[in-house]
Amino acid sequence: MNNVEVSESIFIQQNNSRWGLDSIVSELSQARNEWRDNHSVGEYQNKRLLPSKENLSAVVNNLLKILYPMRLGISSIRKESEDYYVGYLLSNTLDRLMEEAYLELRYSANLARQSGSSPSHEDSDEAKAIHLVRQFSSQLPSIRRQLDIDILAAYQGDPSAKSVDEVLLCYPGVYAVIHYRIAHQLYLLGLPLLARIVSEKAHSETGIDIHPGAQIDVGIFIDHGTGVVIGETAIIGKRVRIYQAVTLGAKRFLVDDSGVLQKSYPRHPIVEDDVVIYAGATLLGRITIGAKSSIGGNVWVTRDVPPGSNIRQASVLQTKYQDGDGI
Repeated sequence: MNNVEVSESIFIQQNNSRWGLDSIVSELSQARNEWRDNHSVGEYQNKRLLPSKENLSAVVNNLLKILYPMRLGISSIRKESEDYYVGYLLSNTLDRLMEEAYLELRYSANLARQSGSSPSHEDSDEAKAIHLVRQFSSQLPSIRRQLDIDILAAYQGDPSAKSVDEVLLCYPGVYAVIHYRIAHQLYLLGLPLLARIVSEKAHSETGIDIHPGAQIDVGIFIDHGTGVVIGETAIIGKRVRIYQAVTLGAKRFLVDDSGVLQKSYPRHPIVEDDVVIYAGATLLGRITIGAKSSIGGNVWVTRDVPPGSNIRQASVLQTKYQDGDGI
């Protein structure tokens, strides 16, 4: 045993005495095993199966630099080296994304094994992960073009915006939409866990919750953004503006005969082109908000709205009192 190992051993012994580590570690082990036994998770392999949030966060941060190298990339980048920088970063990033995609596929195979289905083979999962990441990377130019329209819509929709660069660098709504566009592509490729990790990264950083399964056309502008919720089956058309604290949610949750919650059925609103939804509005259920409608702040909408409508709260009754009258 060398000097470093001796020092570490003494340190562990001292801290074990101080904190009672042996007891805590033992009880944590017992809690883990109880969970695995109670939930039929018996075949835990000797390695982690779940994708890494930390690794995927690094992948997404690199993708932002790849999509906008001269604005979000390293400060030392020059125009003449832009393509080399993108290619180098893309190669490393796709390798890391492939590893996370493979982990999700293996995780899904493990769930299939536990449910009695025939799981896929590790070799086929690796080949599939490579194929899926190739498909994803081929969509990056399309994602960039969609985002350019989104960013321009944000610039044109906010009188305080001084430039599209300011919008890209500073606006939380744009940041959330960039993550959504990436996550949605992963979702379409059959990697819902990776997609959800990406979308929840933006959610935790901006307060904007966009499910990766939502279908959002180009030109979306989420202004301010805090508290916005867009559900899994929501459909949003072109050039839609959404302000803070807006919810596009489900009105109720269906259950089957045994009381189990049903999943993946259409339950969120459809918002057509050129709709504006002001702060605090709540739209629930599979309703349609017609094109060019305006939904006022703090309203509650659970029925279809015809195109060109203006939905507002009832006017507040104002009464003036003098000399104590009415008290």
